[in-house]
Amino acid sequence: MKLQYRSVWISDTHLGTKSCKAEYLRDFLDHVECETLYLVGDIIDLWSWNIKSGFYWPILHSDIVQRVFNKAKQGTRIIYIPGNHDDAFRKHVGIQFNGIEIHLNAIHKTADNRRFLIMHGDEFDSIVCHNRWLAYIGGEAYEFLLAANRWINNLRKIFGYQYWSLSSYLKHRVKNIVQFMDNYQHVLSLEAQKQQVDGIICGHIHHAEISEMESGKIYCNTGDWVESCTALVEDADGNLSILNWLDDSYQLLDETSAGESSNNLSETA
Repeated sequence: MKLQYRSVWISDTHLGTKSCKAEYLRDFLDHVECETLYLVGDIIDLWSWNIKSGFYWPILHSDIVQRVFNKAKQGTRIIYIPGNHDDAFRKHVGIQFNGIEIHLNAIHKTADNRRFLIMHGDEFDSIVCHNRWLAYIGGEAYEFLLAANRWINNLRKIFGYQYWSLSSYLKHRVKNIVQFMDNYQHVLSLEAQKQQVDGIICGHIHHAEISEMESGKIYCNTGDWVESCTALVEDADGNLSILNWLDDSYQLLDETSAGESSNNLSETA
């Protein structure tokens, strides 16, 4: 069973790190088809190779890259907008590689004629823009949280509990982080007004959301594939929604299994 969409946006997959939930991402690419696929930055984590010794790139990550190339060959338009963790690709803006277009940003027109500015979002993060080493340190702290989270969830799994995100818990309860996310949306709202678009689609802060900003513009964040495994999707009518693949993949597999069981019963009858 394939899910069909007009457009799909994913970001912050962080391929090349142990934090990437590559199994879910590969499953997502296997079950989702679209006319246009936007890769909205931090797809390959080049930072982790620059500041750590050793090179991490399992075969599963190569499988994911190959699936993206295959989609391009099969006619899906793929637009890659690099982020801060893969900013080395920004010097290749304007070229096409294996059918993948590389852009600094893009304007997307939905089926219902709304215009959205698409960017990774680090352009409006003052820490990333002006304090690069502080951003590296923050990235390391985040990696530590993810490692701790894996350990915690291994224990939870033993006792039959569902996945729980430590960093998401902290994001929603630490006052300074909540304030940063609010300020981030406010700055993007101003940019949407400046660019005269109906809304902005971005990634970067690893928190999937669709909301109306104070200016009336629409804010969309694709989330990430190190914790939430989320994507932004557009249907044939131009409606935008968020897919949470941690939940939706199980639902899809259940529906597929149910369909196969029904077919088997019919054949037996």
